Amino acid sequence: MRSIPFLAALPALALAACGNPANEGEAPPASEEAMPVEPDGGIGDGAAPLDTAGGTGIPAALHGRWGLVAADCTSTRGDAKGLIEVDDRSVTFYESRATLDEVAERDGDSIRATFDFTGEGMEWTRDMALASAGGGAELVRTEYGEGAMPEPLRYTQCPSEGDA
Repeated sequence: MRSIPFLAALPALALAACGNPANEGEAPPASEEAMPVEPDGGIGDGAAPLDTAGGTGIPAALHGRWGLVAADCTSTRGDAKGLIEVDDRSVTFYESRATLDEVAERDGDSIRATFDFTGEGMEWTRDMALASAGGGAELVRTEYGEGAMPEPLRYTQCPSEGDA
């Protein structure tokens, strides 16, 4: 009948093998570090994210006020028809606004995406690219698809309010 004490000890041994429930929720020991995750969701060496500028909107390098001609940046009469203002989610034109929709390509100083436009009582969608040029002093806007501008437009960065 020596097997009865052994059988009685089995539940205690099984619990001991499962670990200490008092440690639940605590961080694993340093020797058990989690494997890094790649930007595409796969596992690997933990490479830097594809978007080194941070965020998912229009890259910060493209933010600001941009004019087709110098007078677009300095007009006080509200007639700066070539002025655009770019922020994280939109591009504001003289009589319309383009809101970022679906991003196709993006890096620290360029983006190509679908933009939803509204203006003068109308709505439309445009595939558009914005890219930094001239060492960051210029912005190139290119449209694609039906109804797109035939050539890219080049804007010059407007001086900041304190520089004007």
